[in-house]
Amino acid sequence: MPQHATTPSFLERLAVLEEQVATLRRTGWERDELPFYPTSMRAMPYDDATAFTSVWESVLTPRTASLSLGLVFIGDQVSGTNTGGAWQVVLAEADTVMSGSVAATFSYQFAAQVIDLTPYRTLTELKIQIQVRRTSGVTTGGKFGGGGAIGMAPRFARLL
Repeated sequence: MPQHATTPSFLERLAVLEEQVATLRRTGWERDELPFYPTSMRAMPYDDATAFTSVWESVLTPRTASLSLGLVFIGDQVSGTNTGGAWQVVLAEADTVMSGSVAATFSYQFAAQVIDLTPYRTLTELKIQIQVRRTSGVTTGGKFGGGGAIGMAPRFARLL
């Protein structure tokens, strides 16, 4: 008896395609964590400088389209005076891609953003620096003697 190859129906083909798309979407949600390292020999990543100073950094080969970065900041309190400041995230030692201020309220502040890495995909190494500076508060005493300090740490860094 001859055998006939039948063409799958439209609904069968659609079901196969839907399954493949669902698998691709699940794969796209995989994330790699990016470690950051403190740049100071001090016990905690605080800095009391009035110019931007790197307190955390990392180097990567940009193979993904974006970086989801979350940060936390807090100012110092010296003799009842709160310290405020500013922060920025710098890529390739030249491009500021995130920035903000640290209010002089002695309370935690959070920032998060997805950073586009596509302009840097041709680089073999991309340096990411998180920098802070003191903009208000006392100028003596404090954590390291130079006045109030700004503390910060990355909460998460995921390559998407």
